[in-house]
Amino acid sequence: MSMLRRGGALSRSLWLLSVVVTLGVGASAHAGSWVHGIHVGSSGARGYQLWVPTGYQPGTPRPLLVALHGCLQNPDQFAGLTRLNEKADAEGFLVLYPNQAMFVNATQCWNFMLGTNMERGKGEPALIVGMVEAMKQQYSVDARRVYVGGVSAGGVLTGTLMACYSDVFAAGMVGAGAMYKAATTVSGTAFAMLFGSVYSPDDRGKDAWTCSGRPRRTVPVLVMHGTEDSVVNPLNGEQAMKQFLQTSDYGDDGVANDSVRGTPTSTATFRAAGGRDYTVKNYVYGGELVGQKLEVRGMDHAWPGGDSRYPFADPAGPDATTLMWDFFKQHALDVP
Repeated sequence: MSMLRRGGALSRSLWLLSVVVTLGVGASAHAGSWVHGIHVGSSGARGYQLWVPTGYQPGTPRPLLVALHGCLQNPDQFAGLTRLNEKADAEGFLVLYPNQAMFVNATQCWNFMLGTNMERGKGEPALIVGMVEAMKQQYSVDARRVYVGGVSAGGVLTGTLMACYSDVFAAGMVGAGAMYKAATTVSGTAFAMLFGSVYSPDDRGKDAWTCSGRPRRTVPVLVMHGTEDSVVNPLNGEQAMKQFLQTSDYGDDGVANDSVRGTPTSTATFRAAGGRDYTVKNYVYGGELVGQKLEVRGMDHAWPGGDSRYPFADPAGPDATTLMWDFFKQHALDVP
């Protein structure tokens, strides 16, 4: 019992330390600048960087985008690759970049393959949501317009956050990732990345809906994937789209009745300024764009339209950052 008391006291002390650290660096933040902090929760601690956009004024609610880097990346590299800070300055939203710690994953991959990171209130998803809540307390964040997007391991973690916290995030973007619970073991994850998941997207769609408490709302998701991805089989992108459409099918009226269909309502092919062709599949339900699938022809495991000075960029692809934000700003939560 005494150990439990000490553990509880330690948790409270760590939480207080987190508040002190983040408030200490955040209090002097000004528009158009980085804020560095550490968030400590019951599932551990992670660092983060927050981009406060040019023109930010306390008291004026702004959207918040959570940007999840991939393996072998950090927030600075992901920000440079995507040019998200420049987009944030132009559009007036905050960008939160959680940073995976090397002491929990030497390659800085998010540990999406561990069971503790696939549920609500646990693991890395809970840490990310804890960061979001801290940002809401410290900055003028519009709670109706909080979004999450990531690439590779960050894309898979995005899927989990959208599945288990659809009451927090208004929309998400899964880049070169996979559907919720595509695998539940480390060995199964390796198989899924190479060949696609052995699980049904329909079943995982229900699992995702259940993880958020069976809400009555659609879960808008943008999926981006290269057709020649050699790291994450493109089939994973197809499965992610089908899974979230099924989640929305449950969310709109509480039953799986194909009210939100798994077939696109429109399909069009374009050519990016860099030269790559890409296909956009839209899934509209009740006047809402609940799903969008972007397939970039000939692209490997990369961020479309990324800055070539950074790894995992494909400058020949479309501007993924602009396409992502254009999708996000169509969606908002119904919250007080």
